[in-house]
Amino acid sequence: MAAAEQKKSYQVVKQFKGLNTKADRTAIEDTEFSWVENAQPVGYANLKVVPTSSPVTIGNTTVSFANTVTQLTSVNIGTSDYVVGFQQDGSAQYYRVQDNTFGNVAPAGTFSSSGVNSTQWYNDRMLIIDPYKGMFSWDGNNTVTIGSVGVVAITNPGTGYTTAPTVIISGPDQVGGVQANATTALVAGGNTVGSINLVVGGSGYTNAANLTVTLTGGGGSGATAIAGLLTFATGTVTINVVDGGAGYTNAANTVVSISGGGGSNAAGTAVISGNTVTQVVMTNPGSGYTNTANLVVSISGGGATTAAKLQGVVNTQPSSGIASFSGRVWVAQGRTITYSAAGEYSDFTSVSAGSVTLTDSTLHGNIIQLLSANNFLYIFGDDSINVFSDVIVTAAGITLFTNTNVSASVGTKRQYAIFPYFRSVLFMNDYGVYALVGSTTTKLSDALDGIFPNIDFSSPVYAGQVLINNILCAAFNFRYYDAVFTNSYRYIQAVFFEKKWFITSQGNALAYITYVPINGKLTLFGVQNNQLYKLYADSNSSISTIIQTALLPMGDPIRTKQALKIGVEATSTVGLTMNTTVDNENSSSAPYTLTSLVNWQNKYLQTELWSNNAGTPISWGTVGYSLYKTDASQYGKYLGITVTSSNPNYVLNGFEFEHELRVRF
Repeated sequence: MAAAEQKKSYQVVKQFKGLNTKADRTAIEDTEFSWVENAQPVGYANLKVVPTSSPVTIGNTTVSFANTVTQLTSVNIGTSDYVVGFQQDGSAQYYRVQDNTFGNVAPAGTFSSSGVNSTQWYNDRMLIIDPYKGMFSWDGNNTVTIGSVGVVAITNPGTGYTTAPTVIISGPDQVGGVQANATTALVAGGNTVGSINLVVGGSGYTNAANLTVTLTGGGGSGATAIAGLLTFATGTVTINVVDGGAGYTNAANTVVSISGGGGSNAAGTAVISGNTVTQVVMTNPGSGYTNTANLVVSISGGGATTAAKLQGVVNTQPSSGIASFSGRVWVAQGRTITYSAAGEYSDFTSVSAGSVTLTDSTLHGNIIQLLSANNFLYIFGDDSINVFSDVIVTAAGITLFTNTNVSASVGTKRQYAIFPYFRSVLFMNDYGVYALVGSTTTKLSDALDGIFPNIDFSSPVYAGQVLINNILCAAFNFRYYDAVFTNSYRYIQAVFFEKKWFITSQGNALAYITYVPINGKLTLFGVQNNQLYKLYADSNSSISTIIQTALLPMGDPIRTKQALKIGVEATSTVGLTMNTTVDNENSSSAPYTLTSLVNWQNKYLQTELWSNNAGTPISWGTVGYSLYKTDASQYGKYLGITVTSSNPNYVLNGFEFEHELRVRF
């Protein structure tokens, strides 16, 4: 009696949920992938290959930065969008998208070699904060230091004035700078100058020695004033008056001495009012100072009966963030945030300007980054997030706002991996990707848990928004050790949309990315080996795809299955070739080639090549939807398929298995 024929079984997978590296390949859902690279799981039966990157060219010349790029950002000025690369030699260059031009922002030595941040002010300039060299403005033509006049103080009130004299402050040192101006007021009922009000701090002031203040007119004489610069550069000195002393009668003979601290050239002038020292104006903040404890500040002369006590402070905290929010600019240094006057980007001295220092224990260390989005200013620490909101200016001109801690345990050190996405803020840290919605922080990256241990966090981590296949996605770019497919480090992008993840690889050395909203379409640009690329831009060139299904139990995880056939459903507009393996829980089969291409052979079974009238080889094949199938040989408790291809612009519609059940256990 003949043995009964073994019943063949079938499984079809057409629902695509995205990547899941959290669990073993045998434990993820049948509709998930253990790896999916350069193919977007758009929806049911629609796993669409993404476009590859395209080098940005001007004519026949590729756009390349002159030096090693260390930070990439974008800005809108007027009607033009710019991609700006800050470089290791301190220079910066731009690519202007609308007219496809490339040019210089600043020469070598302008900025630090790394750590530069920027923000947009309205749509007329980019504001740049350097961790050590201070703040700059670029309007598309000139890069100007926001070295503004920080204070103007009366050193002699003069006499005989019938009207308030005019103040003339010397012009800025840099082309494109803004000249500062101030007004005066007489003492009530008197004929001396009682106060000077700085109206515009200006910009482009870089040399304190060139800064002069002159008071003219008003019918009197003898009034004099001095001014000091306000900068965000580190290594500078400020002097606080601890005790004003007494008996000061001769300001001209009062000398402030500064020594120690590791720097040079700091100089200050004491301002005397009512026979006491009321402030010290830094006529030169100096440079290179590193140690407040070793800084010695003393005062002598002036006829004092009791000497004033002064305290010198070295600014050692590098600037770490800048943002435009609520009509002013906010700059982070250490745990302190300094904000400009309302409606101004360079005035940090008027009454509506100010600063706030975060003293709460929820901020561990210093502020990492600032982000303006969704009517909030987000302040990121490495394990905390605060928000500023409800900014108002009182009748007295003072700025008030609320400060709320929204996360006391989750933040990030990755200052370039924070960005708005729909009505939330997404950010990546060393153990996940999170969304901040209102005051709630939610982890989005459970599916990526198997990837994070292999990320090289000593290399740049960048992120941004991008439209891929007309779907708004969030992309996180990082250097990753691929122990499965390449056994090497390479840059990949973890891409998120509609609660699904997939991987793209737009260049193995693609270290920096930034997004630009071009004509309403969010577009990613990136730098690879100093060459500028537009990502997801080329649908016709080859791109390497890797799709690895779950290992499926086929309805009975304790029973061995014998694979008989596999099939891959795909739709393509050109001839398509895919290499596939049938995988079990321990190994993979020899590769099978699935192709729509047809080989022509002569009677000797030799392949005949075809070419067109230009001598270019051409292929024959079918297009549209096809079921690519092959006999297969594999045993296992679990079976899956790995598909690789270099073909562009096709869609995988499903995976099919024919198998027979064998022994249990």
